[in-house]
Amino acid sequence: MERERQQKLEEEEEIKRLRKELIPKAQLMPYFDRPFVPRRSKKQPTVPREPKFCIPRHKTIKCCRMSCNDMSGPSRLQHLPSSVEKAEALYQQRGQLKEEQLMKKIQKLVGEEEKLRMPIAQGLPWTTDEPKCLIKPPVKKNTIPIDLKLHSDIRAVERARFAHQVAEKGRLIKQYKMERDRQQKLEEEEEIKRLRKELIPKAQLMPYFDRPFVPRRSEKQPTVPREPKFCIPRHKKIKCCRMSCNDMSGPS
Repeated sequence: MERERQQKLEEEEEIKRLRKELIPKAQLMPYFDRPFVPRRSKKQPTVPREPKFCIPRHKTIKCCRMSCNDMSGPSRLQHLPSSVEKAEALYQQRGQLKEEQLMKKIQKLVGEEEKLRMPIAQGLPWTTDEPKCLIKPPVKKNTIPIDLKLHSDIRAVERARFAHQVAEKGRLIKQYKMERDRQQKLEEEEEIKRLRKELIPKAQLMPYFDRPFVPRRSEKQPTVPREPKFCIPRHKKIKCCRMSCNDMSGPS
C-alpha cells in the first residue's frame, strides 16, 4: 500500500512538471552580439542505488525461513551483482539518450538563431577604376496646380444651404406656435373675465302673495294645416301624366 501511494504521488508530480513545461512562454529576442554556446553541465552524474522494497511483516518471516533453508543449500547471492549491472547499463543508456536529445535541441536552437541574424553588408572591392559619370536625365518643369471643383465641395455648399433653410423654417414654426399660444391665452383670459361678470350671483325677487299667478288659456287661433307643395322635375311630370292617361283609358 505504501509503495502504491508513493507511485501515485510521483505520477502526480510528473504530470504537474509536464504541464508546467508545456505552458507556452514568450520567446526572447536572441543576443546577436553574444551567441548562445552550449556548455556541459558541471553536476556530477547520478550514482545508481539499490532499490529498497517495503516487504510486509508476514512475508519477511517467510523470507527469513527461506533464507535459512537456502543457507544450508547452495548460495544464491551470485545473482545480485548481475541485477545491479543491468540497472547501471539501463541508467547509462537512458543518460546517453537524454544527452543526444539535448544536443539535438541545442543544435536546432543554434540554427534558428543563425537564421534570425541580420546579414552584414559587404564592403566595396578595392579597385583603381574611376566610376563613370552618367548623363543626367532632363529635368521636368514644375507642375502648376489646377483649381479643381470637387463634387464633395459642391455638396457641402448645398448641404449648408439646406441646413440654413431647415433652421429658418424651424424658427418660423416656433415663432408661429408662440404667437398662437399667446393669442389663445388672451382669449382664455377674456372668456374667464366674461364668465366672471355673467356668473355673479343675484338675489331672486320675492313672489307677490296678494296677487298669485293663475294660468290662463291662450286666445290665439289654432294653426290650420296646409297641403305640402313638393317640387317635381319636368321629366317626371310627363311620365306621371302619361301613366294617369293610360289608367283612365284602361278598365276602371
